[in-house]
Amino acid sequence: MPIALLRALRRPSIGSALLALAACTPALNWREVRPAATPLQLLMPCKATAQERQVMLAGQSVALTLHACAAAGQTWGLASAALQDPARVQAALQELGAAAASNIAATEQRSHPMQVTGATPHELSQRRWLQGRLPDGKPVAMQVLVFVHGLRVFQATVLGAEPDKDSVDTFFASLRIQP
Repeated sequence: MPIALLRALRRPSIGSALLALAACTPALNWREVRPAATPLQLLMPCKATAQERQVMLAGQSVALTLHACAAAGQTWGLASAALQDPARVQAALQELGAAAASNIAATEQRSHPMQVTGATPHELSQRRWLQGRLPDGKPVAMQVLVFVHGLRVFQATVLGAEPDKDSVDTFFASLRIQP
């Protein structure tokens, strides 16, 4: 496992890990993914690898699982963590969003509420459009969606120089909690 990916997984965000997965493939090859230990189903445009790491999130140590891959010049990821205390959900969602922005020194361009089908309704479930810079100074765009189902928090992310709107929309629209 690359050292940069291990370091990135120490943070409650997938942004740094996404930066570590910078390899590109020429085309999108959409496939259904059902991350273990979650009721989530989504489409990923490439074969994702899964990594798990203990991180501090909302004041508690949690196992954060990251599924990520790179395709068509973009890095795609989904992170999730199970919390023990419902009172920590709001803080966890805030931290996931803030950490993603921090990883690319981002400014928020816009955001809007977005509820994932089957997810627990929450005022902080939202999709954010961010602009920032990679460590080498190159400009980068990131779209981040944070949401919750019960006590499990999720962060879906697409990172790249110029994310393709249709592909990003397909990725986010595919997220569904299965009964």
